[in-house]
Amino acid sequence: MSAHRSTRRAVRRSGRRGPRGLQALAAALFVVAALLPTASARAVEPGAAGAARAVGAVPLEQWYDNVAVSEDARPGAADFDGAGASLSARDLAAAGWTPGAPLTVQGARLTWPRRAPGEPDNVRAAGQSVLVEGRGDALAFLVAGTDGGDVRGTGLVSYADGSTAPYALTAPDWRTGPLATKAVALPHLNTPGGQRAEKTRLYVVTVPLAPGRAVASVRLPYAPGLHVFALSVRASAGGWTGSWAAAPSGLPAVGPWTDRTLRLVVHTSAGGPRVRLRFDNAFASAPVRIGGATVAVRAEGAAARGTPVAVRFGGAAGVTVPAGSQAYSDPLAFAVPPDSHLLVSFHLPGTVSALPMHRLAVQRSFVSTDGDHTADGTAAAYPTTISNWPLLTGVEVGGGPGSLVLLGDSITDGDRSTVDADRRWPDVLADRLLTQEVVPRYGVLNQGIAGNRVTTDRYPGDGVSTDAAGVSALHRLDRDVFAQPTVRTVVVLHGVNDLLAGGDAAQVTEGLREIAERARERGLRVLGATLLPCGGRSGCTTAVDAERVAVNDWIRGGGSRAGNGSRGGGAGSAVAGVFDGVVDFDAVIRDPQRPERMLPAHDSGDHLHPGDAGLAAMAGAVDLRTL
Repeated sequence: MSAHRSTRRAVRRSGRRGPRGLQALAAALFVVAALLPTASARAVEPGAAGAARAVGAVPLEQWYDNVAVSEDARPGAADFDGAGASLSARDLAAAGWTPGAPLTVQGARLTWPRRAPGEPDNVRAAGQSVLVEGRGDALAFLVAGTDGGDVRGTGLVSYADGSTAPYALTAPDWRTGPLATKAVALPHLNTPGGQRAEKTRLYVVTVPLAPGRAVASVRLPYAPGLHVFALSVRASAGGWTGSWAAAPSGLPAVGPWTDRTLRLVVHTSAGGPRVRLRFDNAFASAPVRIGGATVAVRAEGAAARGTPVAVRFGGAAGVTVPAGSQAYSDPLAFAVPPDSHLLVSFHLPGTVSALPMHRLAVQRSFVSTDGDHTADGTAAAYPTTISNWPLLTGVEVGGGPGSLVLLGDSITDGDRSTVDADRRWPDVLADRLLTQEVVPRYGVLNQGIAGNRVTTDRYPGDGVSTDAAGVSALHRLDRDVFAQPTVRTVVVLHGVNDLLAGGDAAQVTEGLREIAERARERGLRVLGATLLPCGGRSGCTTAVDAERVAVNDWIRGGGSRAGNGSRGGGAGSAVAGVFDGVVDFDAVIRDPQRPERMLPAHDSGDHLHPGDAGLAAMAGAVDLRTL
């Protein structure tokens, strides 16, 4: 009874203006549920028991009890943080976050509250039971904290089969949280004393679900400083395999381009009978309009083999992508050949002066003269070449066995490999998969970013960027790995940039450990790859090499899980640790006579990046049976 009384007192102290009696009841029920043994999904009798847990569950908007958004002229109409501060409705509209706007972030479909400024538009988490239904791989929460730091709490998922499972949720602070992981940042803070030029942030946070189970309801944590604006089940991408991907590495200035068509050349791994495209307006502060888009198999240069085929977006020819959001095209019956080049063309009818992009494409793409040239089969309208991939982040094909994600830096990105030749080690690995029968012919997704680090953001995650090395691997993990279609295995080759920048082995291995642990929570297999030598490179000192050797010793020994390393035994299979297996790139690339250096035949000449021969050797070193 004391737990019930303290919960009711906490509910009254929070001063909510919603259905108070129901909220108090929900909070009390949350405490009772938390006292039950639910360390993992707890099986109970299906049917009536499961239905009983959903009693009191209502759609999230019925729990709204807090006002976060105000008109600039009437800031007193909202009080998001208990001190009278609020979000600017004008800033939200400028970002494309208007009432009722659909938002897709990290592959999850959410809706910005359909509420006018000054109306309740979010709920302070206090154990409310929310009606949320669907099957998927994760819950997605649109949240922010107002306690001055991260706000954490534990809630409960109820599944339709009657089982339940706890989940942990962390909401970064709306004024001090990291820009690198925000869904959107706004330039102003509304206060009772007027508007201030101070950034505010909103976040999308995902938590994994039990595979294959249908969600019936979700009980929010008890953490009143944690505000929830929207909640959904992220549908799993079953039926889709990733064939090509590129990670956004920044938001650089472009053009400016007005009424131009971009024709991007991408190299497929897996093939399939259907296709859909993914565009990502990551890091942006304003929406971007795509007037139309097509896909075609490339003949040569910017010329298509046949007539490019139009894709649709929710049945429409074009789409507006809000700041921080994604757009997926509708599935299209289009035969995508494996190991081939596609032309993805999209028209930008407005003026664009900055776009999220992947900077190092190692592939020439094209920009048109004025006009919509998405349907052009010839190259005549595409006189200008670019060496990056703006806005487009994924090509998915129907069917197939799922995807591998290769997470890394410039070595995975293909720096110093031959331009337009598809000789990055992920490309060579994809070719190997297509010509064997030992394991499924997975799609291979290259999520390397040149200059990227494990633990430190090179690009802060907001604003027009001059540094295109991206946010840290830890900060981009949800978007670039977990939200990819039907991921099976992650291969992590990361850390040399951290060491060259003055980091140490302990920092790198702790970051790699977190990557592996978070991936395994999602049911993914994780392989750790040893770091390549860089002797002879400026800055690659004896001390740096000693840290690299320490990282590699950890990966080969304590960084692997017992019995799950290379299936032929050897390094990585003897000691309990964090990885499911080890790919020993160092052993393949280093010079046996000078192990701090690459073999000359594998060195591109800069002593950091392998050339084409070295990249091929790396791909050949992967034991396909471990994937």
